[in-house]
Parts: sequence; structure tokens; C-alpha cells
Amino acid sequence: MKIFIIILSLLLVRSFGQTILIDPGHGGNDLGATQKMGKKNKKSIFEKDLALKLAKKVKEKLGKKYSTHLTRKTDKKISLEDRSQMAETLKADLFISIHFNSSTEKKSSGFETFYLDNHNDIAVKKMESVENDHIHEDEEKIVNQILIDLVISQTVPSSKLLASSIHEKIKNNTAKKYKIRDRGIRPGLFYVLALSKRPGVLIEAGFMSNKKELSIIQKEKYLNRYARDIAHGINAYFSKKEKLNTGIF
Repeated sequence: MKIFIIILSLLLVRSFGQTILIDPGHGGNDLGATQKMGKKNKKSIFEKDLALKLAKKVKEKLGKKYSTHLTRKTDKKISLEDRSQMAETLKADLFISIHFNSSTEKKSSGFETFYLDNHNDIAVKKMESVENDHIHEDEEKIVNQILIDLVISQTVPSSKLLASSIHEKIKNNTAKKYKIRDRGIRPGLFYVLALSKRPGVLIEAGFMSNKKELSIIQKEKYLNRYARDIAHGINAYFSKKEKLNTGIF
């Protein structure tokens, strides 16, 4: 019994001290995906706004268990270099980038969770081109240097575990509740993850280009539930990490 109490105490102390940086994608004049509600309702919905709303909810759901921060709290454009500098300054343990999807194929739907890795998946490369299309040439050189420094090999195992932990919670809760298609856990070479230099994931919480799905993913109840699942997934990740470190598995 004493050994169990000691191990439990260590788990609680270690998890409490973790720092998490939540990154709402886009911002300012970088709108991200844009979609109008319908023929009668001409109001435009921007990915940058949905991403910020979901990111704030994730921070709220994580509560005081961790030291949580946002790369932006308002509608402001933040460069990749500044986002990565925040992660470095905070010595963040995790980097969570929040996005919503879009496609020229209006029937495309579903949620997916990406982790940093190199690969040859053509479909994923199309997604990368969307999320990376605002990168400047100088920033590409920085990323290439980072990749040379083996950031990927250092973070892949933890990032993949984080992605699976979060994705599983979403799949079993929000996706089941709203009948959102599971597009899976996928590797991706995203600059924002590479620049953060730490375990992280890029979350695509549904397709704005799908009118039916858009009507769901912008709702407060959906965003609240999705944020809760992300938070629970992060809790599960740290629990699994601690078990691996203590040899409980």
C-alpha cells in the first residue's frame, strides 16, 4: 500500500508542474478557412475565430492542473517565429495547435489529429500545403535547419502518443455524439509543430467547407465537448507517460 501511495504522489506532483502552450491557428489578416453560412445568411465565418474560441475552451477545461498559456488571446496575427519563441520561453512540455479544416470537395468531412513526422502521404501533403501556405522563404530555411537537427526523431514518439491519447477521447465522445467522421491519426510535416521543438499535435476539428458539418462545429455545445475531450486526452497522455517512466506498463 505504501508503494502505491508513493507512486500516486509522484504522478500527481509531476503532472501538476507541466506547461502547455495552446496555439489558436491563424489570426489577424490571416483568416484561415472562410465560409458563408448560406444563401440567406451571408455572414462569413473565419477559421481564426473558431480556432481561438476552441483554444480558450481547452485552456478553461484544463483548469489549474497545469500551467496553460495561449499564443494569442485576441484576433492578432502571430508569426511562426514568435509562436516558437513562446514555447521556448515558457519551456512548454506540449504544443497544441488548433485548426478547422477546409476542402474544395464540399462533401469532405470529419476530424483528424496530426503529429509531427516525415512521410510520403500525398493526401497529407495537400493538407500541409493549406496550413503552411503563408510561410515565407526565410522561415522555410529555419524549418529545414530544425529538421536537420533531428527535431522530428526527438519528438515523434511523444507526439504520436499525445495524438492517439487526444484522438481516442474525441472519437469515443464528441465524434460519437455528433456522428462526425473519424479521419484518423496522421503524420504531418507542419512548420508550426517543427518550430515549436517539442511534442505537439495539430488538431483539425471538422470541415468548415461542409455546410452540414459547419452548422455543427460552430455550436457552443460541440466546442465545449471537443475542448473537454482534448483536455481529457492530455490528462491521459501524461498518465501514460508516467506509467512508462515508472515501469508500471
